[in-house]
Amino acid sequence: MTSATDQPTSTNSLSSFPGWRVVAGCFFVLLINSGFAFYGLSVYLNAFSKEQDWPLGSISFAVTIFFIIGGLFGLVAARLITRYDVRAVIIAGAVISGGSLAAVGQVTAQWQLYIAYGVFGIGYALCGLVPTTTVVTRWFHTKRSVALSVASTGLSVGGIVLTPIAKRLIDDNGLAMSTPWLGLIFVAAMVPVTLFLVRPDPVVDGFAPDGERLVVGSEAPTPTGSTYSDALSTRFYRAVTYGYVLVLGSQVGGIQQLVKLVEDRTDEQTAQFSITALAATSVIARLVGGRLVVWMPMMRFTVSVAAIQTLALIGVGLSQSTALIFASIVLFGMTIGNLLMMQPLLIAERFGVLDYPRIFGRSQAVTIVGVAGGPLLIGWLFDVFGSYKIPYVSAAVLCAVGTSVLFMAGPASVPADD
Repeated sequence: MTSATDQPTSTNSLSSFPGWRVVAGCFFVLLINSGFAFYGLSVYLNAFSKEQDWPLGSISFAVTIFFIIGGLFGLVAARLITRYDVRAVIIAGAVISGGSLAAVGQVTAQWQLYIAYGVFGIGYALCGLVPTTTVVTRWFHTKRSVALSVASTGLSVGGIVLTPIAKRLIDDNGLAMSTPWLGLIFVAAMVPVTLFLVRPDPVVDGFAPDGERLVVGSEAPTPTGSTYSDALSTRFYRAVTYGYVLVLGSQVGGIQQLVKLVEDRTDEQTAQFSITALAATSVIARLVGGRLVVWMPMMRFTVSVAAIQTLALIGVGLSQSTALIFASIVLFGMTIGNLLMMQPLLIAERFGVLDYPRIFGRSQAVTIVGVAGGPLLIGWLFDVFGSYKIPYVSAAVLCAVGTSVLFMAGPASVPADD
């Protein structure tokens, strides 16, 4: 029987293709998850430091637990979305995240914080990058870079829109009064968006990827790409994964400590604006990057952005004046969105969609070693040295090493020969 992708498009035009509505749904899911979790963690860290007067290293360890649990449950999410409707997985993650976020403000001991953050990490994984990027890669092949750039921009917009709201609420009312409302907003916003916009697979709606209508009675296109075991044996997979351990570790460590760094060197209002400036720059840069990689080699682009992040971290760590701090933050923001976007895009480009959830889930689970360790390292170095100069320069060194590892991966478009 002729493959569905060989059939001509029916009278149902591409205007009826729901793929871009699915991208919008993934955008909003990531916006909510990022605003209250990924970027929000820096706000909660700063609040715990002021309200509880706990050592920064101890609070940072809670962030480490969050990311370790989140990375491990990314593997669980990858398996769940191959068996069940992805919307059920995302909604479960929203409920878990909302409940744990509500509990965060009620903790009175550090061990309670670690448990609350661990559960929060489970919810974060179930409604995070693994399910959303899997959905986008199912719906788009030829326009994947643009679709992923739009969907993943939700990560940065969450930092612009929701994180400042969370910070203002906490600054005015304290953690205990604020986090139950933040948890309620998390669930109330994400559930309807997921139900009405996210669709698990184009074939279910009668489409092939990118919008071609499937003819009734024809076979659905067979997913193509590398198997899970073949992908894990390649130099490309290892270099991307281990390079991202260092690059994302330095990035997330820098983000999580940024609010406190800016507040220590300036004032509370400037610190609140810093995360907005960081996320806003990330939005613009990510949308530009999603179009640049259409014609620029993906790995060359990734290595260039990682090198810029190295310079940005040095600038943030050493700058004292408000102008230089924000110049470094803007440079840092240019790298954040693009680096987060490129990891799933590189894996999808090289290994296809056949085993994408498991391959990306495994890569993200390994990468989480760096993501979890970055905030802990910077927090510990701050406790030791009493300032952020050495911690951020150390993060820059790690980023430079990670950039070198990524360079060794080779092109994303060339099949592995090892």
